[in-house]
Amino acid sequence: MPGAKVNAEIARIRGVPEGQDVVSPARHSEFSDVDSMLDFVEKIADATGLPVGIKSAVGDVPFWYDLAAHMRDGSRGVDFITIDGGEGGTGAAPLVFTDNVALPFRVGFAEVYRIFAEAGLTDRVTWIGSGKLGLPANALVAFALGADMVNVAREAMLAIGCIQAQKCHTDRCPTGVATQDRWLAHGLDPAQKSHRLASYVKTLRRDLVKLAGAAGVPHPALIGPDDVALLDGDRRERSLRDVYGYRESWGLPGRAIADELVRLMTEDATGGD
Repeated sequence: MPGAKVNAEIARIRGVPEGQDVVSPARHSEFSDVDSMLDFVEKIADATGLPVGIKSAVGDVPFWYDLAAHMRDGSRGVDFITIDGGEGGTGAAPLVFTDNVALPFRVGFAEVYRIFAEAGLTDRVTWIGSGKLGLPANALVAFALGADMVNVAREAMLAIGCIQAQKCHTDRCPTGVATQDRWLAHGLDPAQKSHRLASYVKTLRRDLVKLAGAAGVPHPALIGPDDVALLDGDRRERSLRDVYGYRESWGLPGRAIADELVRLMTEDATGGD
């Protein structure tokens, strides 16, 4: 983070000098492997009582085999895993990383999910997708591959006026979306933009529920890899199960979780508590 963006509030929260550049290291100082990472996860969970998980792009596939092996006995583990696709964006990394590092979401997510499915661990983890999933069609594929929810950033920023000027790191965002400059921030009217953001989120949720209904299920997380096909131009189609090598029942929650989703969606539709 450039020094120009490190105001007094950010400096206090992050424990860094005000007005000085903050360089985030490529490695975490608290752990160096899966074993020590899980110790750190459990330490945070014990101290807070909150779910603790990890967010990662996918590159080093053996890491995920190691994590699944360490979680197999149930004594330690992460509560959620967020897989971020290489097509995602960030204003806090070198451009070469943004353009070239990490597998695309669909490939990376399917790779990690497959490892945990083979270990019988998918229902012990909440699966979160990230990386240009703010459009209904992309989000639906994520759900069909096994995601329980999706993170949305880029599309939400566009809804409140981001023009992708790619000036986040300079503190000179002309629309005021990504700046601590008070004068520029005047261009971002919370009273007006909050309604636009709310409309976007409501529309995304509505479209996902409608797509789920078209597939015969009440919730997008109940859409499976057999319900979605990828097209090769106008020549042929292949199901997600076929493309990503999923076995029967992969990509779907277990029966208990599925029944609870149906109950919640049914109560919501009928106005129940």
